[in-house]
This record gives sequence, C-alpha cells and structure tokens, in this order.
Amino acid sequence: MSELNFMTRLLDGVTVEWRALEQIAKIRHGKDWKGLNAGDIPVYGSGGIMGYVDTYSYDKPTVLIPRKGSISNIFFVDKPFWNVDTIYYTEIDTSKIAPKYLYHFIKTIDLMALDTGSGRPSLTQALLNKLEIPIPCPENPEKSLHIQAEIVRILDVFTALTAELTAELTAELTAELTAELSMRKKQYNYYRDYLLSFEEGEVEWRTLGEVANIQRGASPRPIVRYITEDKEGIPWIKIGDTSLGSKYVNRTAQKITLEGAKKSRILNEGDFIMSNSMSFGRPYILGIKGAIHDGWASISGFGEKLNSDYLYHYLSSNTVHRYWTGKINSGSVSNLNADIIKTLSIPIPDLNKQKKIALILDKFDALTNSITEGLPREIKLRQQQYEYYRDLLLSFPKPDEVVD
Repeated sequence: MSELNFMTRLLDGVTVEWRALEQIAKIRHGKDWKGLNAGDIPVYGSGGIMGYVDTYSYDKPTVLIPRKGSISNIFFVDKPFWNVDTIYYTEIDTSKIAPKYLYHFIKTIDLMALDTGSGRPSLTQALLNKLEIPIPCPENPEKSLHIQAEIVRILDVFTALTAELTAELTAELTAELTAELSMRKKQYNYYRDYLLSFEEGEVEWRTLGEVANIQRGASPRPIVRYITEDKEGIPWIKIGDTSLGSKYVNRTAQKITLEGAKKSRILNEGDFIMSNSMSFGRPYILGIKGAIHDGWASISGFGEKLNSDYLYHYLSSNTVHRYWTGKINSGSVSNLNADIIKTLSIPIPDLNKQKKIALILDKFDALTNSITEGLPREIKLRQQQYEYYRDLLLSFPKPDEVVD
C-alpha cells in the first residue's frame, strides 16, 4: 500500500526510544459526579458515557483508561469532559508525544494481561506508569511529532475506511438479507402458530394471571442519583440492553445502588420482562438477576405449569400480539399494563409436550436468525483489517529484539 511505503521511507534510519508512560504522561484519577448539575459535558466511566453535566474535570486532548470494569475500553477525547473514579485520564506532555498517537498505541496492548491476579480486573497507576511507549526520533522532537502525526493520519484513514466500508456493506447486504429473512420469518411464524394452536378440550387453558405472578416495574427517582459502577451494584435493565433477535437479556450497560434497587423491582434469572409501551409485548427471558423500571412488566413464578421456552414462543405468537393490540385499542388504556397481561388465556399441555414444541420452534428461530450472521462477520473482518495495519505501523522493535 502507498501509505505504508511512505511510512517505510519516513521511518528509514529513525531511532526509537521506549519510554515509560510516567515519563510522558501523568495518570489522573476521576471524581464522583453525584451532586453535579445537568448540562452538555459528557461524564465518562469505564463503560463509556454515563450522562452529562455542566462542568468538566479536564479540557485537553487525552486518553481515558479504565481503572476497573471494562478495562479494554480505551477512549480518545479532545473535548471537555468529566470522568468518574473508575476511569483515569492522562495529562500528556504534548512536547514529547501526540495524544492520539498514544491512544492508538495503547489500543495495541492487552491491558487484561496487566491484571494483578487479585480477582476482579483492576489497573493501578503503578502498572500503567511502567507501560513502555515507543517514541520515534526522540532526539528531534519536531520530527518525532511529525512522524507520530503521520502514523495517526494513516490510522485515522483506516478507521474512516472501515466505517465507510461497513456502511456500504450494510446497505448492499441489507436488501438481500431482508428478502431472505422475510421468507424465513414467514415460515417460522406459520409453524409457530400451527404448533401453538389447540382446540378447546384438547389441553388445559388458564389465564396467565392464574399460573404466574404479573407485576409492573418501578423506578427510583431521580435515577441519576442511583446509577453506580460499584461491583456490588444491581444490573439496571433498560430497553437498550436487549438485542435484536435475542430472547435473553444477559448484561446491562448500567447498575444501580442497593438503595435504588429497593425502590425498584428486582427479578431473578429465568423471569420474563415485556415492554408495556411502544414495542409492547415483546418478551425477553432474563439471564441475570436485575432491577426493572416502570416501563417493563414482569412475569415470574410460572415454573410449575409452564416451560420457559414454550412460554416465550407463545408470548411471541401472532395470536398473542393480536390480543394485546385488541385490548389496547378497544379500551381507554394506552399501554400494556399488568391487569391486561393477567387476562391472557394460555394453552397448557403437559411439560414434556411443551419442551418438544419449544425445541422445534427454537430450531426454526435459530434458522431465521442465522441469516443475519453474515453481516456482523464481514464487519468484524473490516475491524480486523484496521487492527492489522495499526499493529504493523506501531510495531517498533525494542533494543533487545534487534537482530544484527
């Protein structure tokens, strides 16, 4: 590639000095953001932006490095921000190193390998301070920064190219995938409704309220006071934590404090949640214990009568969706409340038959969703391409690795 040939010429004969991070940047702690007023300045934690406030902790280009939590999340920020105590910011000596060059290089390091082995991964200042960073042409700071800038420019080009190709690929494949996916969904919906159609007297029919506990979620307010990154926090389940095509919720972006959870509704692994407004009625099975706000309804305590996979497919059926729609459109209510959910009639064959039906429908569901696997795979290849060239550009040999 011409860019790489250009870099080869630029680096020809250039010396490289490896310096400890503490020689070129200072690691700074974050601060608690509780009590700050709302604004438009982002608040960063180890998982990314947590909210927005009206003041900042730092306003120069920097690299944010998680102290604990999502350690692999490295952020380059060049606008004012606030950071909490789960993520460090770096006060960079820009006379020696370009902030974005430092960002790209740290992305090549497996920070998880720096874990002390004390249990939950955590990065200390002492560990980060000893990271070795390659500085090309250190004897000539002006040329050094020029080389760093060229490396950053090329990597930014690859980053933009990856994003562009991903967008083009998405547009190109979406039309083909949509047609195929539509046909498979029609097949799945047909067999699901067929397998879940029972005549009166063929099986036992009960209302969902008779065989399960139906409740609405609850929200501690204002929620911003209860958001936490403490490892003892309770997963806070939001609609953004659901995945397209998945029937499980296995992780959340945020947690709330134990105090906040007491003001909410805590559910256990295996319980169901459904949105009670907007895309109402879409069921999800919890793969984790967590708290739900009042935009969710919950279904629990059904184990004696219902297999969870069978219940999931039944609640996903066209028959049930038409029932929810009819109830909402024919009454004065505008959302799917617990009282409506309790009235749903559900066929209850014996548990063995429920498992057999669920197994068949799981296979159809997997076949339907498999068509979407091609796109993420192609996008991943684009990302790997960027990482390959990033590592290539930033692979400077250390003195003890040079072979004469």
